[in-house]
Amino acid sequence: MGAGHSHKLYRHGHSPVHDMPAHCKIVAVLCFVLVVVSTPHQAVWAFALYAVLLAAVAAAARIPAGFLLRRLLIEIPFVAFAFLMPFVVPGEQTTVLGISLSVPGLWGAWNIVAKGTLGVAASVLLASTTELRSLLLGLQRLRMPPMLVQIASFMIRYGDVIADEMRRMSIARRSRGFEARGVRHWGVLAKSAGALFIRSYERGERVHLAMVSRGYTGTMPVLDETTANRAQWSQAAALPLTALAVCLLGWTL
Repeated sequence: MGAGHSHKLYRHGHSPVHDMPAHCKIVAVLCFVLVVVSTPHQAVWAFALYAVLLAAVAAAARIPAGFLLRRLLIEIPFVAFAFLMPFVVPGEQTTVLGISLSVPGLWGAWNIVAKGTLGVAASVLLASTTELRSLLLGLQRLRMPPMLVQIASFMIRYGDVIADEMRRMSIARRSRGFEARGVRHWGVLAKSAGALFIRSYERGERVHLAMVSRGYTGTMPVLDETTANRAQWSQAAALPLTALAVCLLGWTL
């Protein structure tokens, strides 16, 4: 984890949210998501307040709304599933625009969309303001099993290597006039997939031998130890504590 590595979700910037230690942000997002999930789905106003809280964090981090909304598109498959619930869930029926819909299905769809969107938005804000290397160091700081941290680190980094190899192979095919237009071209694509697997396996062996030759014994060295003071923990706790107050009001009102 000593080498720098940026990802597409990260947006470089200088703000109080960017400068906050990664492990503080991870704990804050986790607690916020737990509070959101614990909120009764009937408290519609509470979810609106949660959205306002996340908007305030995005404003403090100087994350544009368009940047955030584009990355929320990843939840479209789950939203599509939620829209089917009013038609398939049994129970009391109601009519909306002349269409008979299930009341429990409507509440279930709302529950999935509201809580899922808020959870994804919080995760996107975390990734947008924290470098990948800092996230991994934050997980290590929170005493996550070192082996899991290493697996995540290698998986992310090697995923980029494989993606780059696929891009080069695609360029090579196109430069030779190949375009996949039907079933008869699947054989070429299958051979490319096999070649990619072999190249990736060989690349992994070379990387492992290089690491062993440099003294790798199963643990990664930590080049810097990031700590957080009381003020930073207080700033990180502001989001989940405010959300917790809203959740408690949602259960009592």
